[in-house]
This record gives sequence, C-alpha cells and structure tokens, in this order.
Amino acid sequence: MVCGGFACSKNCLCALNLLYTLVSLLLIGIAAWGIGFGLISSLRVVGVVIAVGIFLFLIALVGLIGAVKHHQVLLFFYMIILLLVFIVQFSVSCACLALNQEQQGQLLEVGWNNTASARNDIQRNLNCCGFRSFNPNDTCLASCVKSSHPCSPCAPIIGKYAGEVLRFVGGIGLFFSFTEILGVWLTYRYRNQKDPRANPSAFL
Repeated sequence: MVCGGFACSKNCLCALNLLYTLVSLLLIGIAAWGIGFGLISSLRVVGVVIAVGIFLFLIALVGLIGAVKHHQVLLFFYMIILLLVFIVQFSVSCACLALNQEQQGQLLEVGWNNTASARNDIQRNLNCCGFRSFNPNDTCLASCVKSSHPCSPCAPIIGKYAGEVLRFVGGIGLFFSFTEILGVWLTYRYRNQKDPRANPSAFL
C-alpha cells in the first residue's frame, strides 16, 4: 500500500496519538516527581499540570480508538477537539514568543502575587526573598534569612530565566500545534477513505 492510502493514514494517526499518550504520561509523571522530591508544593500548579496531562491522554485515547476502529463519530469529535486545542495552543505559543521584558516582568509579578505556595518554592529554591523588595514582616523560607548577608530580591533572578523559559515553552507549544493541525488533516483524510477489507458496497 502506497503512503497516502488507507493503511498509511491509519498507521500515521495511531503513531501520532501514541506520541500524545507518551507526552501526557510524561506531564503526569513530572508533576508526581515534583511533589515526591519536594520541588513543588503548590497543589494548584500540580493540579493544572495533571489536568492537562489527563485531558491530553483522553484526547489521544479517543483518537487511537477512532483510528483503530475507523469509527466515524469518534474521529469527527477528535478532529473538532484537536482543532480547538490547536487554535488555543498556537495563540498561547505566539504570545509567549512575542512578550518583551517589560511584559514578562508584569506577568511574573501577577503570578507572584497570586500564588503563595509557588512563591515559597521559588524563594527556597532560588535563595531569594520578596519580588522586588523584601518586607522583614513577611515569611521567607530561603536560607539567606538565617545568614548575616541581606537576601536578594527574586525579580532579577527570575528575570534571567523567564525569557529562556518562555521561548522554550513557546517553541515546544508551536511544534506541537503543528502536529495537531497535521492530526486534523490526517483525521479528515482518513474519515473519507474506505477500508479496502470492508464490503465494497458498504457506505462509510
């Protein structure tokens, strides 16, 4: 069977969904690893990562079952959901790549003010206190508090990594968004193909 036929489209779609399954399990595993080693104590952050992993796993499962069984309804819903995910992910990825340093600082400050547990993790792991300045009345888990040297604010330290992290996240998101549009195209093409092993007179 030449590539582009029924078998090739089916195998490509199955391989793509297996890739999504591995990525979803990796996300869930990273969240569990972060909790297990005490790197992440924010249940909100962990919950979001696990929810994204489970959502991706369910999408991949629907696509895999639809591809194996050539199920028209499952493939249709899979195609629609994947298209919506592509639009959202492509937009977020472009926004991550387009943010300048001032916008990154504003975004980091908003996140800093809204996540107390993640703030404690950052202060402990980066050995800094406060975002732009440290109030002695506030709680800080950094080891520098116990020493005689003043603690550095976290904003400059986070700022060094923020641009690289956003570019990395934006690049990975952009890459996977193109795999999603490839999945939509493959699903559309596969739905309109007839199984050569089925009854030729059957309507698919």
